Amino acid sequence: MKIEAIETLRLEEFGNLLWVQVHTEGGMVGLGETFFGPQAVEAHIHETVAPLLLGKDALEIERIGRVLQRGYLGFTGTGAEMRAASAIDLALWDLFGQRAGMPVWQMLGGLSRPRVKVYNTCAGYKYIRSNAGQRSDNWGTGQAQGPYEDLDAFLTDAGELARSLYDEGFRAMKIWPFDPAAEASEGRFISGEDMEIALEPFRKIRAALGEKMEIMCELHSLWDPGSAERIMTALKPLRPYWVEDPIKMTNAVDLAGLRRRTGLPVCGSETLATRHAFREHLEQEALDIVMLDLGWCGGLSEAKRIATLAEAWNKPIAPHDCTGPVVLTASVHLSLNATNTLIQETVRAFTSGWYQEVVDELPRIEGGFAYPSARPGLGLKLKPERFAGPDCHRRVSAA
Repeated sequence: MKIEAIETLRLEEFGNLLWVQVHTEGGMVGLGETFFGPQAVEAHIHETVAPLLLGKDALEIERIGRVLQRGYLGFTGTGAEMRAASAIDLALWDLFGQRAGMPVWQMLGGLSRPRVKVYNTCAGYKYIRSNAGQRSDNWGTGQAQGPYEDLDAFLTDAGELARSLYDEGFRAMKIWPFDPAAEASEGRFISGEDMEIALEPFRKIRAALGEKMEIMCELHSLWDPGSAERIMTALKPLRPYWVEDPIKMTNAVDLAGLRRRTGLPVCGSETLATRHAFREHLEQEALDIVMLDLGWCGGLSEAKRIATLAEAWNKPIAPHDCTGPVVLTASVHLSLNATNTLIQETVRAFTSGWYQEVVDELPRIEGGFAYPSARPGLGLKLKPERFAGPDCHRRVSAA
């Protein structure tokens, strides 16, 4: 299965996403994806990755992963090089499954469970579409496109939002009302007034449903340790299921101390890449739940290793997706296979909305659970008609 071409595709409407298609002899195509900095990743793929892979065997997934991740410069962060390697790895697993005629969850070793519990990240339809990053002016609030403007809802009527999710079968939801305060102070200080504003959605959810809904709090790595501790202490009476990325995930010792002092479960981190970064956090007892992003951590191959590593520390995994349909689909394959999966992230505004515009199939999500697909490989393809328009930027490197 020699690699004959590597193709990248970007759509101006979705300015954070890059899709990668690996073409092999015989016409088989594997699909990958990554998120943030798509033009930088695209450049790296065609400048550096393609010359290394063209003409090589697409089924040598381990060898290719080592070449892309452990070469001369030894990339281990979540920059353009690692995101490129992650997208390529997803495409190779897609090819592997197609070649074998089996879904990726089977190629990983089969199902550990018939379905996996999901939670709803309360984003809206236009959430962080552009390269402006994780800022409140990139949230897409006030631009209602359908019934699931969940970011607006958690800011204004979190109790009613929780009831809506509960009625659809969700028993867990994630919100991030502290971000505006972090932007105002660069994460160095939160006033009593801002604290009360940010706590209000949690109180409304508890008032509406009591303990029937688990609430995850996302802090987006925006706070210094002192401010994060103050926030977590204030949150504790409201019993969050976890606090995610309370500080920049570069100091496992600081994070471990924060976890011990507050007594709250810490989840992290979509911003970490490779098992080596997670090992440090596990060794320091900094994490209760291991969150990994398949488009950033090194792909499905590395994600499987991270899941196994977490299991050695008796920690569960909770794969991240607030990015794109390919990463979500690959994450569901992993979540169904890994023995220590706790829960899978989903965004109902995305899965019922724009994800369906760009791919032909998504995992079935129903009643608060995601179910396995029987289609070979990852089980989805890009919709050609969506990528035929003038806002599509396509680039091909061929042998």
